[in-house]
Amino acid sequence: MKITAQTIQQQRFKVRFRGYNISEVDEYLDKIADELGCLEAKCERLEEENRRLVQENQDYREREETFKRALVSSQKIMEQMKENARKSAELIISNAEVKAEKTLNRAHNRLAQLHEDIAELKRQRIQLETQIRSIVEAHGKLLESRKEEMETVDEEESRLKFLRQ
Repeated sequence: MKITAQTIQQQRFKVRFRGYNISEVDEYLDKIADELGCLEAKCERLEEENRRLVQENQDYREREETFKRALVSSQKIMEQMKENARKSAELIISNAEVKAEKTLNRAHNRLAQLHEDIAELKRQRIQLETQIRSIVEAHGKLLESRKEEMETVDEEESRLKFLRQ
């Protein structure tokens, strides 16, 4: 049986001869009932506060779980971003290396072409020098033969002058 303040106040005892003083018992039962009523109210407040705190605790645990999931999700996103940035950097480096290789190949090809052009120009210079030497020699021989012709002509003219005199 549950004892409450109300059950104490409603409790009645049989009266016997030479029993307890009824007014003292009633007064004592009233005090106990009042005290029990205060304790019941306090207990009810504490139970209500306990329910509220249990609910708050549950809310905090749910928030904590939400924060944990958000943190894990954020970490995964950060890792993905790092991985994407790494892949992007590798791609940029790879493209730069390809461009550098193409530029280097073009430079090597240009250098080879310039070497070929220089060799061709040297060959042409030698050929031109040879042709000029040939022309100079031919003109020298021509001048020499002309000189000889002139000397011959001069000698004949001198003889003719001499004969005419």
